[in-house]
Amino acid sequence: MELKLFPLKTIAIIPARGGSKGLQDKNIKLLHDHPLLAYPITLAMKSKKIDKVILSTDNEKYASIGREYGAKVPFIRPSNLSNDKSTTEETLQYSLLKTEEIYKERYDICIFLTATDVFRQLSDLEECIQSLEENKNLESCFMGQKTTKNFWQIKDSNNYERLLPWMRDYSSRQIRKCIYREDTGRSCASRSSLWREGRRIGDNIKIIPTDNTIYDIDIHNSLDFYIAEKVIDFLRDNDPSKLPEILK
Repeated sequence: MELKLFPLKTIAIIPARGGSKGLQDKNIKLLHDHPLLAYPITLAMKSKKIDKVILSTDNEKYASIGREYGAKVPFIRPSNLSNDKSTTEETLQYSLLKTEEIYKERYDICIFLTATDVFRQLSDLEECIQSLEENKNLESCFMGQKTTKNFWQIKDSNNYERLLPWMRDYSSRQIRKCIYREDTGRSCASRSSLWREGRRIGDNIKIIPTDNTIYDIDIHNSLDFYIAEKVIDFLRDNDPSKLPEILK
């Protein structure tokens, strides 16, 4: 384990383009009185480990809302990086380089947070950052949803095969092997060198595992939104500590 010898500059970038096909203007739709994009902004703003919080958007209205919640919006993303075919990697690369150009600063650690994942904890985000601060060989650290379920993949047009050989062996979920779903949109920290190359995460990674089903909620349609509302109601009555930071 390597301890950091000097402060590492950390930037959080939250992509939120205007419009949506599944749920109209989902990134600014109000969830318990706050637009979705405010959820990751508030979380990142509360972290003492993050030096700058950037909302990356192509929409002036979104930019105005983001600024109200404390995010910096130093640019409006061009349309060629804000359509259905634009990749997250292209967006993150552009946003980092453009921010550094505007502010004349260079960052060491980059944080990726989406507006559609609202159930994340500050402690998880800061563990991602701290993991890179303490281990110089680590390229990325992100959240991973644990599952013991079996998965199949298409072998050819008419056949399927198990994703991994051990999935042939059925046993109690308490003792069997598991795999992890990559949930970088919930909380992900990567070396800035990766983003400069157009890569979201590296190969030498650390996964922070979770198996709470609320982390399966990623809001992309009206049903997802309805479920998120009801989960927040449930948490308020039963476990307020698990509420999103903006609602605590």
